[in-house]
Amino acid sequence: MDFRFLGFDTPILHAVHDMLDGAGKESDKTMTAPTRTYVRDAKAMAATPADVKEYPNSYVFLVDMPGLKSGDIKVEIEDGKVLVISGEKKREEVKEGGKYLKMERRVGKLMRKFVLPENANVDSIKAVCEDGVLSVTVEKLPPSKPKRPKTIEVKVA
Repeated sequence: MDFRFLGFDTPILHAVHDMLDGAGKESDKTMTAPTRTYVRDAKAMAATPADVKEYPNSYVFLVDMPGLKSGDIKVEIEDGKVLVISGEKKREEVKEGGKYLKMERRVGKLMRKFVLPENANVDSIKAVCEDGVLSVTVEKLPPSKPKRPKTIEVKVA
């Protein structure tokens, strides 16, 4: 199954699936096992919900970032065409004398990566976080005008 349209990289999902299921021989795992960071990032991407909208002049990426302050969120461009949105939610410390009876709220790394289309203007990106939802707007480049053929004057010798 191909999950690239959701922003998932298929090899990442297969690597996480294999590691969780314990598929393959032990010797195969040691030679081809993904790094711990790779698996952590893959899990973070799979657990971070996002919506992508296209408008006539822009693309808008909406990512749930509950409990994070704007200083805890990073929006970056990698390799000139990959939008990376990340953050990390840490567990709150319990005040002296208190203890957790139940812990259900998610903590850990949040991350999503999106390959931007060719017409995305990476120099014009705005990010706003409101009510736990990060909105990243990437403006589109104006459509390029087709080049006219260059006419070269032919001289008679």
